[in-house]
Formats: sequence, C-alpha cells, structure tokens
Amino acid sequence: MDTTLRDGEQTSGVSFSASEKLTLAKLLLEELNVDRIEVASARVSDGELEAVQKITEWAESTGNIHRIEVLTFTDGGVSLDWMDKAGAKVQNLLTKGSLNHLKYQLKKTPEEHFSDIETVFNDAVSRGIVNNIYLEDWSNGMRNSKEYVFQFLDFLATQPVKRILLPDTLGVLTYSETYQYISEIVTKYPSLHFDFHGHNDYDLGVANVMEAVKGGCHGLHLTVNGMGERAGNAPMASAVAVIKDFLPDVEIAVKESALNKVSKLVSAFTGVRIPANKPIVGDNVFTQTAGIHADGDNKNNLYFNDLLPERFGRKRKYALGKTSGKANIEKNLQDLGLTLNDDEVKKVTQRIIELGDKKERVTKEDLPYIISDVLDAGSFKNKVFVKSYVLTHAKGLNPSTTISVEIDGKLHEANAQGDGQFDAFINALQTVYKSEKLDFPKLTDYAVRIPPGSNSDALCETSITWEKDGKEFTTRGLDSDQTVSAIKATEKMLNII
Repeated sequence: MDTTLRDGEQTSGVSFSASEKLTLAKLLLEELNVDRIEVASARVSDGELEAVQKITEWAESTGNIHRIEVLTFTDGGVSLDWMDKAGAKVQNLLTKGSLNHLKYQLKKTPEEHFSDIETVFNDAVSRGIVNNIYLEDWSNGMRNSKEYVFQFLDFLATQPVKRILLPDTLGVLTYSETYQYISEIVTKYPSLHFDFHGHNDYDLGVANVMEAVKGGCHGLHLTVNGMGERAGNAPMASAVAVIKDFLPDVEIAVKESALNKVSKLVSAFTGVRIPANKPIVGDNVFTQTAGIHADGDNKNNLYFNDLLPERFGRKRKYALGKTSGKANIEKNLQDLGLTLNDDEVKKVTQRIIELGDKKERVTKEDLPYIISDVLDAGSFKNKVFVKSYVLTHAKGLNPSTTISVEIDGKLHEANAQGDGQFDAFINALQTVYKSEKLDFPKLTDYAVRIPPGSNSDALCETSITWEKDGKEFTTRGLDSDQTVSAIKATEKMLNII
C-alpha cells in the first residue's frame, strides 16, 4: 500500500493540490501498479475533501474504488460522515497500539477504547465501508506493553476487520525486533491479515521492511522517495528492489520500470529534491566515476550488480573528472559517436583531470570543447554565437528580449516577449531557428544554484536539460547574473546540436 498522498504529505512544507493527488493516484495504481493507496486523512480540510471526491469519482468509473483508503478517527461517526461525502469505501481507523499512548493521550481504559472501536466498526459496516485499523505506536507497545497489544488483537479477532496495520510510528525498531514481533503475531493469529508500516528515523526502514516480510507480514506501507514526517517512511523504490532481489519467493506486482518516472513527478509536485545518491532513483546511482570501474565494466562487467539501470527505465553513465581514466573517456566518446586514437585520448584524459581539479564536474557535452581545445580540431569549434542581446523587465509590461545571433557566419536579429526575460530570449531564438528551418530542442529541466553561504553577488550556475530526437543532454552556464548564465548554457546547447 502506497501512502505518499497521506503519510507522505506529512513531510514538512508539502501539500498536494486536488489535481496533483488525482494525477498521482492514477499513476500509482495504473502505471506503478501498487495494490492500494491511502489518499488522505478524514476531516482535514475542504481541499482534502475535494481531492478525495475527485479520486473516488475516477476510481468508481475504473473499478478501483476498493483500492482507495482514508485515515479515520474514533470520533462518534464524524469521520464516517466525511467518508460518505467523499465517496470512499475503505477506512484505516487510527487507534492506540501502546498502553502509553492510550493512558496519556486518550486517558481511557483498554475496555473503553475497544468499545469505541466496536461502535465505529459496526457503523462503518452499516454504511458499506470496509474496516482496516492502525495500532498507532504498536512498536513501542510490543516493547513496553505486549500484554495490552495481545489483549487488543484478541478483541480484533472478534471484529469485522479486514486488515490490521502495525506501524513503527516513531521509527524505533531494529530489524531483529521487527522480525521477532511480526513473526510472533502472525504465528499467534494465523487467520488475521497484518500490514507493516515502517518509518526511517534510524535509516532502518528498508531493513525493517525486509525482516517484516520474512516474518510473515501480509502487506507493506511505503512512500515514493521515502516521503513522510521527520526522516520519512520506508521508500518504495528501495523496498521493491530488495524484495525482488533478496526474497525471490515473494511475488509483488509493482512495475520497477515506472519507479523512476513516478519518483521524479513526486519530486516536481512537492519541490523536495531527490538526493543524488539516493538508491534506485538518485541521479548518481548508475554513474561510474572511477576509471578502474569503467575499465572493469569493459572486461566482463566486473563492477555491475543486480541493480541494472534498465530495470528502472534508466541508463548507466560514466562520469568525467579527475578520477576518470581512459575507459570513462572512451565510453562517453562512444555515446557521442566520436572516435579518437590512443594518443588523442591520452591528451583529452589529461585535460579532463586538470579540469576536475578546478571544478566539480565535467559533462559528456563538454567533450567536444575539450577535444577542440586540446587537439585544435576545427570541426568542433563554435559555429553559433549569441553576439548581443537587450533584456527588458518593467512593471506592468511583459518582459522582452532583442537578440543578435550568428549561425555559420550569418547574422540574425529577432525580438520577442515572454513570461520572463529568459522565456523571451528563448522565444526570440526560436523565431530565428524557425526562419532558418532549423530544429530547436525542448527544454525539460532548469535549475539554478549558488555556492552555500554565498551572497547576492555570487556566481550562479544554471543547468538546463534539453531533449532532442528522443535524447536528453544538459548544458551549464556560469555568471553573476542568473539570466546571463542561462543564456551561456543555451549558447552551449546551440553549438552541441
């Protein structure tokens, strides 16, 4: 069960719009093919109600309504009234899984709590709503009040409940405890269905997921990119890969090839960047940097493991920098369709090492320029120059740009407006390229950064990702002015294409 839209939305600063929730609900169920999704907490807001109504309306029309779940509360039927308005048919009732929470938060006895739950369950059944139940703080309950947990489960065995959801609410379990507690409960209650809901406070979320499955749990709660409160929840991509590779007897239907796409969309909707080294979905995780690794890949794939990028709709890359060797360079040259002799490769490798000492990264797209500089190869010299430009931005008027650009020695001028200065610049460029019947790539990503701790006069690095003929490439520009750094990155793109 994916809970990105409910528990994942509890990430600090994250709030999905109704349309974003509907888009992700469709992707999670139809493209990623998770079994169920938890989409909201009842009673939160009018916006939350609208989002769930949109999702349930779609789910009803596609036969997915019982794959949609909502977090509810023991509140005398208020949550169930909300669910009726929302059109939802499965509740995940939040209750107390530790004596500590029950005693100090609800200030009730176990018998009083169970009576409240029974009332909610019976009301739900009369409304045609399926009952699942969360035992909040269950992990601490097993550690400190196990007798209460088993008293609770004895009661639930008599109730109309489909799934019992066991959360490590504070992310405190070790993997050995997870296995011990899950296996003990599954053995004691073989006719009940148990889900494990892991948090990642000690970075043990995936390990606990693995041990929960080995212990016999019947379901898992995961989030895309590990979204969630504090350190987040157990991450979907890593958990899926671990189960498929290390627990071969366990069958799951999640489509690995869709993980990267959904991950990127969640990042875009939330504004929460994916760490470059995050397993499976991080930008760097299928990138070899050391020259010895690229050489080993050439010699019977010595540095490959079972996490092949093609499984996740991705491709292996070979970074260029001061640790690069000849093999790294040659693999990038192959991707560019370029061939150099051994002596030329040696010279280019040396120059990349020198550049690596001065800046963090050298990209594949830098190679033609490095080759031109090192070998004085005329075929790689610039053919496109942005000779001059005027950028205007005035309150109450659309930004505009006038440019002069030289292509193969021929000068062109154009003027255009846009939503911003760079947008106007791109519109003017596209006018020139259209007049010359030249293809212009699509801009797919745009990122600006300055060194941490810098001031307003710092250099900006603008990274722009372009797509042309089904292939993506990135160019970078550096300047103290953000728009100018973007223009420099664009000029570099024009020469690459």
